[in-house]
Amino acid sequence: MTVIAVFNQKGGVGKTTTSLNLLAGIALRKQRPLGIDLDPQAHLSGIFGIRPRLADESVYSFFMRQRPLDEVSQITGSGVILCPGHLELTKLDTLLGRGVNVITRLRAALKTRDVAPGSVVIDCCPLLGILSLNAIFACDLILIPVSADYLALQGAQQVERSLNALEPVFKRRLPRRYLLTRFDARRNMSSEVSDLMAMAFRADEICATRIAENVSLAESPARQLDVFRHAPQSRGARDYQALVEELAGAGFVA
Repeated sequence: MTVIAVFNQKGGVGKTTTSLNLLAGIALRKQRPLGIDLDPQAHLSGIFGIRPRLADESVYSFFMRQRPLDEVSQITGSGVILCPGHLELTKLDTLLGRGVNVITRLRAALKTRDVAPGSVVIDCCPLLGILSLNAIFACDLILIPVSADYLALQGAQQVERSLNALEPVFKRRLPRRYLLTRFDARRNMSSEVSDLMAMAFRADEICATRIAENVSLAESPARQLDVFRHAPQSRGARDYQALVEELAGAGFVA
């Protein structure tokens, strides 16, 4: 089992879109991946058609009541098991603090035997609080989407600084990949951001795959579908299939 945390400290970079289609792409490999929605906005859960009315029916109860993840999980139409998010997740930093046992709770749960039959993808909130720290401590890879604009690049550079600051705790370099999203070869800014990424980050930590600006990717969440179910022949589906294959080649997806 490999755990991938999808994180950027800036919103609107394609984080949830990447989580959604990475999970769906893994499911197409005849796996049953587990998605964990740690964003209080719970957009990933909504796209998968899961909207818990009560916080107790979401991953919130895992943190507050230590309910097993499988008790709050549901199987979606994409073949993905999902632990849904809830707005009440915003209260966890105040309620729980940041003790070691708190920020490693998810890691401990995912190490439990048979908790997840396949890969795990965590959709993080954009703040570096309890939720994102749980994801970082639990994951084998941090995937950082960077949309093709300068503010997204600045957000990714902040992630790099944050991860570097955590290295003394982990006593190793945390595995990471930077993924360029919403790329449009017709726009100079897309090429400029790509060039700046090459200067800002290690070459082996930048995904070869680029996610192109694509209408189908924008449309599919509104229809509560991943791009493979909405438009399987689209450029968006091809790009996310390529991303899954790239991560599989690197040993992060079975």
